[in-house]
Amino acid sequence: MAVAFPPHIMVLNKMQRLYDACDLVFSSPAAGASPTIGEIRWLQRLLDGMEAADVGIDDGESPSSSSSSSSSDDELSSKDGRLLPARAFTRITYVHIHQCADFSMGVFCFPAGATLPLHDHPEMVVLSKLLYGSVRVRSYDWVTPPPPFSTARKSGLARVVAADEVLHAPCKTSVLFPHSGGNMHAFTAVTPCAILDVLTPPYSEELGRPSTYFNDIPIPSLPGFAFLEETDLPEDFSVAGAPYLGPELELVVNTDDDEEDDDYDDYDE
Repeated sequence: MAVAFPPHIMVLNKMQRLYDACDLVFSSPAAGASPTIGEIRWLQRLLDGMEAADVGIDDGESPSSSSSSSSSDDELSSKDGRLLPARAFTRITYVHIHQCADFSMGVFCFPAGATLPLHDHPEMVVLSKLLYGSVRVRSYDWVTPPPPFSTARKSGLARVVAADEVLHAPCKTSVLFPHSGGNMHAFTAVTPCAILDVLTPPYSEELGRPSTYFNDIPIPSLPGFAFLEETDLPEDFSVAGAPYLGPELELVVNTDDDEEDDDYDDYDE
């Protein structure tokens, strides 16, 4: 059955449209259960239409970096008339867009060769859209999922979902689920690239959804499987921060669950 949503969402700029759709799907009081497959597919289609300029980034290649045939000038205008230049990302940089108790939105920007280590998304649904460039993906799912409401799993046998698969923009939005689709994944930038992520619910140490990092150990006798074990992040690994310069969002105000995150604030141009 097709999902019916308010028609006003479809006439907004693409970033506002995505935010409103996520709020409708993930934050509705009636949505106590997980989002339906129909709702996820609808969000995927919205993300499929996103480009770097829609989130305030100039990829240096797309015509939409300066103008767009599918978006008006007002839709693409940033807060101060500028776009973040992709060439300025000399290390992994996170552009924080929005976070609340129900979902988060942000963009990871990579210079060529940079790697985001293997990590999990406990009890989360994650939609990822490659905005520009090429990225190598390695991902796994646990063979035996952890029990519901248990603490995040730290080790175990995992099934390979993607074995160094290379994605090239433009491509379809990928989606992972708590126990399928490659819940543990790692990214390595083949070229400079950027990935727009929507997570629901967001990471939360207090609510038992920490980010855990893993080493993956191949098992020669079991092709297509590996043993994952928790590991610390490399000491030299860091993520810089950059301001969001895309269209300003009109947010649904909820003082109880607004968790705007200012951790990433050391962007250097």
